Amino acid sequence: MEKEEVNQETMYHDYVFGKQTIKQISEKYGISKSTVQRRFKAIHSEIIISKDKEIVVLMDTTYWGWDFGVVVMKDAKRKKILWRKYIDRKEKLSDYEEGIQWLEGKGFKIKGIVCDGLRGIYKTFAKYKIQMCQFHQVQIIRRYLTQKPELEASKELMKITRLLTITDKYSFIGMYNEWRDKWKDFINERRTDEKGKRVYIHRRLRSASLSIKRNMPYLLTWYDNKELGIPNTNNALEGKFTDLKTKLRNHNGLSKEHRKIFIDKYFKETFK
Repeated sequence: MEKEEVNQETMYHDYVFGKQTIKQISEKYGISKSTVQRRFKAIHSEIIISKDKEIVVLMDTTYWGWDFGVVVMKDAKRKKILWRKYIDRKEKLSDYEEGIQWLEGKGFKIKGIVCDGLRGIYKTFAKYKIQMCQFHQVQIIRRYLTQKPELEASKELMKITRLLTITDKYSFIGMYNEWRDKWKDFINERRTDEKGKRVYIHRRLRSASLSIKRNMPYLLTWYDNKELGIPNTNNALEGKFTDLKTKLRNHNGLSKEHRKIFIDKYFKETFK
């Protein structure tokens, strides 16, 4: 006889956090696999609206392949997921706009935003105090220069960039400006290519430098607004994304709809 009194939330907790398969859950609770699947399918996601209205928003997106991802907004101070949206393509600025508009519509007062510097985001959210995630900035420079750059100028810039997350505002700005003045002529060196066009010789180094210069007004917002408690990175979200993906790997083959249910349950239980 099926044990209808078994709580489906308890079973799903075992599934998400206990690494148990549907077969194992079926045997544990003495119900058929089809009943387990039916109950899991009946679990509907919901967004709990926090009563704490003054927030600093951490926002980022994580992906599974090119056709499935989730945009997430989290309260940095109280560590609650405030809003999320599933997408089937690369994140767009409009996704973040939608989330921020939803939060404002629910009466939240946004004291600051931590983001990854998506093109156009600074202009779109200009009325807020924006912190560009320093971890993302380091990643950007690493992509341009690689882990082990060969040029001396690149080595020096990489060294300075790695200090971003552990140094103060004026030290970092000073180191970067000093480096830029020292290597200005080198960065601006050009040559004539096979089409007769003048091009920069050290394009990746130049792009790395320009990335820091462009993002500089937003890299140290946390330092100027310490009373607001704005984090300097999105690591609190990134770490959870990594853990979530690890747990999902224990249940390969889930359909998108079941994957959404799994993720919602993870968010609900992890960010209480």
